[in-house]
Amino acid sequence: MQVSVESSKGLERKIKVAVPEAQIAEAVENRLKNLSRTVKLKGFRAGKVPMAIVKQHYGPQVRQEVMGELLQSSFYEAVSKEKMRPAGQPNFEAPGLTADKGLEYTATFEVYPEIKLAEFSGEILERPTTSIQDADIDQVIENIRKQHSQWESADRAAELGDRLTVDYTGTLDGTAFSGGTAQNTTIELGKGRLIKGFEEGLVGIKAGEERTLNLTFPETYHAKELAGKATQFAVKVHKVEGPKLPELDDAFVKQLGISEGTLEKLRAEVRENMQRELDNTLKGKLKTAVMDKLLAIHKIDLPAALIESESENLVAQMTQNLANQGMRPNDIKLTPDMFKEQAERRVALGLILAELVKVNNLKADPVRVRTMVEEIAKPYERPEEVMKWYFSDTSRLGEVESLVLEEQVVDLVAAAMKSKEKNMAFNELMYPEKNN
Repeated sequence: MQVSVESSKGLERKIKVAVPEAQIAEAVENRLKNLSRTVKLKGFRAGKVPMAIVKQHYGPQVRQEVMGELLQSSFYEAVSKEKMRPAGQPNFEAPGLTADKGLEYTATFEVYPEIKLAEFSGEILERPTTSIQDADIDQVIENIRKQHSQWESADRAAELGDRLTVDYTGTLDGTAFSGGTAQNTTIELGKGRLIKGFEEGLVGIKAGEERTLNLTFPETYHAKELAGKATQFAVKVHKVEGPKLPELDDAFVKQLGISEGTLEKLRAEVRENMQRELDNTLKGKLKTAVMDKLLAIHKIDLPAALIESESENLVAQMTQNLANQGMRPNDIKLTPDMFKEQAERRVALGLILAELVKVNNLKADPVRVRTMVEEIAKPYERPEEVMKWYFSDTSRLGEVESLVLEEQVVDLVAAAMKSKEKNMAFNELMYPEKNN
């Protein structure tokens, strides 16, 4: 086999491969001999068909199969010989796979970039810090009370947080549109489940009153025929209900499943849950900060094939997520281009992290792997069965090992970088979207 290599622009490579006819003929002959031992043709017993007739019937097909297999095997033999690492599938150009003149083809493909790790010990990581205050616990308990509130009729003007029972009709230029009408439907003011201005526009209304809302659908509205359009909603309110919160007493605590039934125990459990969420949030923010730093100090040529593949994976994941949320498949219009930036980030980080693992000879810590599996299994009714499910399959366990290995890389990089603490309030750290 003859191989010649050409370097094209960037990460693109081109190799020309020639496989001699003698190698092809020998492979075809061997396969036809094996076939002749079992082949059945009319007029002959199985395994007794003359070789000449076997070649006549199956020769072209067998040669085509052999040529296709040699195309693949010789390519990987060639790139292995030249110490190349193809990224994605190659594009083959072959003048013909049936001529009795050997096999010659050109394969064009991308290779993985060489990663030269940058020095990161001088980089500064901003680490948020916070502590859980009594007022934070009070707020969580108040939210729990709201989740267990009961609705009671309110003879007053509607406020944010109230529930209304209404009829409404939406129109475009005076004509009702599909999906814009409802009767005796309930709306919670302040939930943000309807288009901007609808819920806010009903603040101050009383039962029995009517109101017309002049609104505009957002440009990104899922129904294209309504996106960006000005509309009117005629609303009639039948009932205004306000939330009645349960008394914060021992009976309420027991209702939450806390057998001790004391407020002190409730506060202790709330604090424990808040601390767990805080620890996970801090870990996530540290990971994001480390990843951002690694991306900033490494400039890498990325194989287009890997970006395309990752973009398609992201489309598939998001499509499945939206379908699970009830969206109809025909309404999901996603393209790989929408995820290109995210795909580039993931590909670049994957290459950098892989090099860090290699250079530092890292392996997933078995203790951390087991701890992570235990954390995954903890919420289930029978956690021991979930753990067994993971440890009984190497591919499932491998997914956890990859996550642990990623954590170990983050720890390694974070320990090498300098830290700058940023003190924040608990809610500011945990719920930044509510503080913007």
